Amino acid sequence: MKKINYAFILLLLCTYTASAQSVEGNVDNLPVHEYTLTLKEEMVNKAGKEVKGMTVNGGIPGPTLEFTEGEYAVIYVKNEMSVETSIHWHGLLLPNFYDGVPYLSTPPIEPGKTLKYEFAIKQNGTYWYHSHTMLQEQSGVYGSIVIQPKEKTLEYDKEQVLVLSDWTNEKPRDVLRFLKRGTEWYNIRKGTATPLNQVIARGAFGAQLNFWRQRMESADVADVYYPAFLINGEEKVEYPEFKPGEKVRLRIIDGSASTSFWMAFGGPDPLLVSADGKDVVPVKHNKTFIGVAETYDFIVTIPENGKLEYKIMAQDGSGTATAYLGQGPIVAAPDVSKPDKIGMMQQMAKMKMKMGAPALKFRPGKDERYEMKEKWGMQMDDNMQMEGMKDMDMGTMNMDKSNMKDMEKHKMDEMQMDMKKDSMQMDHSKMAGMDTKMDTKMKKASQMDDMKMDEADGMQGMNMFSEYNYDYLKSPEKTNYDPDVPVTDILLNLTGNMQRYIWSMNGVPLSEADKIKIKGDEVTRITFNNLTMMHHPMHLHGHFFRVINENGEYSPLKHTVNVPPMKQVTIEFYGDEYGDWFFHCHILYHMMGGMARIVSYDTPRDPRLKEYPVSKLIDETDQFYSYGMIDAASHMTTLNLISSNIRNQFSLRGEYGWNRNMEVEAAYDRYLYDYLTVFGGVNVENEMEDSLEEITTTAIAGIRYLTPYLFTLDVRMDSKLRPQISLSRAITIFPRTIVFGMYEYQADFGWVDDLPQGDNFKKEITWSTGVEYLLSKNFSLMGSYDNRFGAGGGLSLRF
Repeated sequence: MKKINYAFILLLLCTYTASAQSVEGNVDNLPVHEYTLTLKEEMVNKAGKEVKGMTVNGGIPGPTLEFTEGEYAVIYVKNEMSVETSIHWHGLLLPNFYDGVPYLSTPPIEPGKTLKYEFAIKQNGTYWYHSHTMLQEQSGVYGSIVIQPKEKTLEYDKEQVLVLSDWTNEKPRDVLRFLKRGTEWYNIRKGTATPLNQVIARGAFGAQLNFWRQRMESADVADVYYPAFLINGEEKVEYPEFKPGEKVRLRIIDGSASTSFWMAFGGPDPLLVSADGKDVVPVKHNKTFIGVAETYDFIVTIPENGKLEYKIMAQDGSGTATAYLGQGPIVAAPDVSKPDKIGMMQQMAKMKMKMGAPALKFRPGKDERYEMKEKWGMQMDDNMQMEGMKDMDMGTMNMDKSNMKDMEKHKMDEMQMDMKKDSMQMDHSKMAGMDTKMDTKMKKASQMDDMKMDEADGMQGMNMFSEYNYDYLKSPEKTNYDPDVPVTDILLNLTGNMQRYIWSMNGVPLSEADKIKIKGDEVTRITFNNLTMMHHPMHLHGHFFRVINENGEYSPLKHTVNVPPMKQVTIEFYGDEYGDWFFHCHILYHMMGGMARIVSYDTPRDPRLKEYPVSKLIDETDQFYSYGMIDAASHMTTLNLISSNIRNQFSLRGEYGWNRNMEVEAAYDRYLYDYLTVFGGVNVENEMEDSLEEITTTAIAGIRYLTPYLFTLDVRMDSKLRPQISLSRAITIFPRTIVFGMYEYQADFGWVDDLPQGDNFKKEITWSTGVEYLLSKNFSLMGSYDNRFGAGGGLSLRF
């Protein structure tokens, strides 16, 4: 890297942004605290199999970096891996250049190189660090940060860091590649699939039809199959050194790549004292939901006669991990019920939720965010006036009496007003109160308070509305801003497509998005409107923001906010930084699928990044992923190869029947939006049965469309002007069993080739049907009947 005068850079940045709060260099001569982190590729075993991981100082997770507020951190990161890397200091307020997002704010750390990070420690609390390069976080590049306050403010005897994480034995890129092919295998593998037999047995076929109509397979909770969930790198960990009666501060960090957890504690309810590193008004709170990248601090008391159990359950119920503090018999944590996805589907059908907002718009440059918000989401009828209910829980679907008490305890969800682009700026001092009021449309939802217990019991355990809010978090000090400060409102609809695994905001992925411009010395208020079935923990680098809740001007400060499915959350922050900052969903695979933005103060780019174009960061979210499938059966063999990114797809399809029928097709598709492509290509096939002597090659062009109820429609014309239409569909009927079918009709009107005398047109009808039984992620048994090749069976290979 070229050497640049350090003082000149500092002067340059200060000139560009007079209000900037983060200043480079140890200008106040603070005491220096140094660390060295060494990243290596090593074989590790976290879930019963030796695989290559990425370690920090030889471990997963990496070491805890401990500081005291008022120190100056100097951290050397040595890259001894074969690929470039980076480290982001999650939640820390620091100069933009050291934030650690490669190509955006910080240079990448190339193999064999060391990068020095340095910044003043001007906060205290529980934070963490992780790689921001591709999918390295999933492979093990993460660890904790603990910053002690200058003066102790809470009474406790000891403390313990607990880093939560998920682990896959697969290569993370293969995980994302597999998600992009739209298979249900991960749900099948972890037992969370909802095959048709189970749906029918529960009397939920109507709800299933409703989902299919909206191009959804089923209610979803989490994407990836994990063989293990970890606490400090282990599925079960014990800390017997804690003595009876001791008060222990647990610093809990969800360092997972994509898993949120339900946390539960044995013994009396623990005291929640901090969230995302910021103190909150202490409150007793058990059974707490922690989103990806969030941190919570609890004070627990070690039992007099036993060891306290701390248990986490993956949000979709697919696994647990446990920590024990103390010695003796287990003081068990209460159980958290697993989600009931079929019950969720039934209730969502009653609530008339309108799903399917596009993750990929036809015109990405057109501002349609308010139309999108109006069109998609909850659409209630008079018999189910539940819009705006607070207690919608897409995870724990069992409504026991204690949960009903929670529903009665909580009031109506805060309602954020729709802000048009040219709306008047509001009196900011009144905003907190406005946040908790309902507009006229939402007042009908208050009838939920009168819902009878027996009606609730009939909701298939639908505790859909509890715990996924932050009302239990209250700042000990006022956090609202001066009412005279200008306010800019931004609406971000969170959008996604599970079939192609594309994630976006306002239907626009990062690769097609403009920067979000932030004005200095103003308040930026962002409303997240989640139009997907997934949780999205949204993280803004380099800032803390207010999460508007029922505590009004005492709303808590956070750096990551979880936005529940089909819900709305509003945050706001004061713009006093400089440079470009990353802003994204912290589910790693959602971020890499496009749910990210660059937040910009519109200041000149740091000249030290001249050799590192930001386009390389953006391109990470729009890479090509390739996959294929071979069916080798007794009557025919087929091959399908696909390589696609967000807008473009290349495909090769071939089939060979043992009666010597052959067809090969190569095509290029351009996605106009989620469900529609235009394509062109070449088709090669033999004209006569049982003969490969006469081969015909034609050009093809047409459209492909994913219809409601999930049929794939293909309408095309070839260079002989023969129109063709086909329809195909696959349905999971049992946990591992899929039935499929295809119908194709082609007509020849003799517009190019002469027809036999007396014929007005010729037609060709092709159809097939079959069944597939999944043996594993990559192999299936299959049997099918094709009207050209007859019946047969064999093996399917996915790769």
